[in-house]
Amino acid sequence: MANMKERIIELLRKNSGLSDREITDTLITKGAAQQPINTICRDLESQGIVLRSKVDSRIRNYLTSNNAKAIIETQKRKEIVENDKSLSEDTVKMHLKKWLTINGWKVQVAWGHAQGIDICATRGNKRWVIEVKGEGTRPAMRVNYFLAILGETLQRMDDPGSDYSIALPDLQQFRNLWVRFPQLAKQRTGISILFVDHNGKITHKK
Repeated sequence: MANMKERIIELLRKNSGLSDREITDTLITKGAAQQPINTICRDLESQGIVLRSKVDSRIRNYLTSNNAKAIIETQKRKEIVENDKSLSEDTVKMHLKKWLTINGWKVQVAWGHAQGIDICATRGNKRWVIEVKGEGTRPAMRVNYFLAILGETLQRMDDPGSDYSIALPDLQQFRNLWVRFPQLAKQRTGISILFVDHNGKITHKK
């Protein structure tokens, strides 16, 4: 019969990210003292078997063999999106990542202030480069965001086989700015736009 340490590892293999409370309720009995489980999980962490991280206000346990860091990062980003009342840059990126993944793209995202392409998506031999901005707080700031994102995208254009887009919150001001952007410039550069609303709906316009 497996000991408690082995049972915890097997449980986390099937259900990654459980808290000490959830592990206790599952393996012992609901409402039982969780200190013994806490001690074992800390021991597993010291051995490099488990990674413990605070997500949604609770310490959760992840097997290091199950891409724990990537799972934790995704869950924390999801938490940011759910708590974000505005469409910040990272929130827009999260919605785009989900939408692209559902549509069969492999997605790399530069979160926060990380350097490099905001979103680089690949599907088969296709490559899609997307630069992203958040909604900003003032009309003048949004105009600056729009001009800046166009400049950043133009600087990324080093591959004739790739598609290039800008992504912005679905606000009327950004839509107006896109309408006023000369059609000839759109045709010559090939840049398209992705509007992202609060519910994660994506509208793609060329």
